[in-house]
Formats: sequence, C-alpha cells, structure tokens
Amino acid sequence: MLGFILKRFLQAAFVVVAVSLIVAVAIRMTGDPALMISQNATNITEADLIKIREGLGLNQPFYLQYLDSLKGLLTWDFGRSFVGGTPVNLLVEKALPATLMLAFASMFVSIVISIPLGIKAAVSKGKWADQMIRICSLVGLSFPNFWLATMLVLLFAVTLKWLPPSGMSGFESFIMPALTMGVILTATNVRLVRTTMLETLSAQYVMVARAKGLSESKVLYKHALRNCAIPLITYFGLQFGGLLGGIVVIERVFNWPGMGTLAFDAVSARDYPVLQAVIMILSLMIVGVNLLVDIAYGLVDPRIRKE
Repeated sequence: MLGFILKRFLQAAFVVVAVSLIVAVAIRMTGDPALMISQNATNITEADLIKIREGLGLNQPFYLQYLDSLKGLLTWDFGRSFVGGTPVNLLVEKALPATLMLAFASMFVSIVISIPLGIKAAVSKGKWADQMIRICSLVGLSFPNFWLATMLVLLFAVTLKWLPPSGMSGFESFIMPALTMGVILTATNVRLVRTTMLETLSAQYVMVARAKGLSESKVLYKHALRNCAIPLITYFGLQFGGLLGGIVVIERVFNWPGMGTLAFDAVSARDYPVLQAVIMILSLMIVGVNLLVDIAYGLVDPRIRKE
C-alpha cells in the first residue's frame, strides 16, 4: 500500500510541476510587465524599462524565476505583486477562503437537490416524473453558467431587488452564485444518482428489505442510498476539485473576491507572481483531491493497487 501511495504522490507532484511550468511559459508570451507598469508615464526610455525589469527580478534567467516560484509554494512566500507591491501570500490568503466557501456552498446546493431528484427518477423509471427530471437535467446541461448567472442577476437583483447583484457582503450574497453553480452541477449529478440507484434497487437485499415490510423511505435512504454512496462520494469529490478550477467565470460575473477574480486581474496586468501562485495553489488542491480519491479507492479495492 505504501508503494501505491508513493506512486500516486509522485504522479500528483509531476502534474503540479507540469501545470505551473506551462503557465509560467504561457504568461511570459503575453507581453512585458514593465511596459504595463509604465504605460501611463511619459518620456520612458529603454534604460528606465531595464531598471523596472531589474526591480521586478525579470532580468534573471527564466529557470531561476521558475525555481523561485516553486520554492514559494513550499515556503508560502510567493514574492510581491508587480502591481502595488503587496505580498502575494496576503492576496492569496484573502481570496482563497472566499473561493472555498463558494465552492462548498455550490456543492451543498447541488447535493441537496440532486439526491432526492435522482432517487425520485430511479423509483419512477419510465414514468412522467422520471421523464420530466431527465428533461430538466438535460436543459440544465445546456445552460452556459455565465448566461444563467446573468439571468439570475436580472431577475433577483435588478427586477425584484431581493438580493445584492455582486460582492461578498453576507449570507444573501452567496445565494445567486451558489445557485448558479449548483444548478449546473445538479444537471449532471441527477443523472448519476439515478443510474447508481437503478443498479442498487435491483439488488436482492433491497427486495428482502421491502419483503420485511420496511417503509419505502427506509428502503431508499437507509439501505439503497447507503450502498451506492461510495461511487457518489467519489464523483462528488472529483467534481469539487474541478469546481475550484472552473469557478473563475462565476466569480467574475458576481465580482466575487476569490481566486478566480485574483487570477483574472493578474492576467490583465501580467502580474506573474500572483498568477503563478493562484494556478499552483488551485492545481495543488485539485490534484490533492484526486490523490485522496485514488488512495481511498486503493484502500477499498486492493486490485487497484496493482495498476
């Protein structure tokens, strides 16, 4: 088991390094930060630009800059932002909790909606309820998240004036962004719950539980749902990791002060330290979730350890 964990850990470390390297190369192809910083100044000479690059550390070879960024991930010291000179770790420490809270809220909304609907669809297989739930899930899959976010803002913030249109100011500000992501996730999760429940409901122990005279709710939630929980929890865990990386658009629409907004602003300003820190931390978290799922699978099923 130790060898299996070590193998998965090395694979995860390789992915994080590869992603950070690709980002480091790609962002340096977008332009010169010295020009961005000095664009509002007048009479800027090439000597002035050289001094700016030296102050930012851009005069060093690329491999040294990249190694510094990797070192920063280990020491939690990512240097200073090119814009304003604020320590990058302070910016990350402020933005990361906002992203995590929104991600957890979105997953909570999705799970609360998708599990009852998925069970209802499985129990009502082929009936009108099943057909309606499957159609609604297909419609949900067709919605772009930015379009749904815009529609919710127009309805609840502009027309009805029930909720704040943007920002993170309290519980009410979580509702629209969490509902947006939750609905998109629910469209997939409902179909997954339905499929796993259909397989479980045909098992013999479910028939025995019904034959004993147990109530339908106990049969569904205490026996059937519990026994199909492992694949659901695994998928929800992987989905949460993907959610962290895909929440950028929603944060931008709702002006949410999270990692997505921080990354977008860093791209616009060509702020290398901030963007590299955001990408490395998010990729580390996503890979970490996948690593935990792999280890959990290895503990449950010894056959996986041999792969």
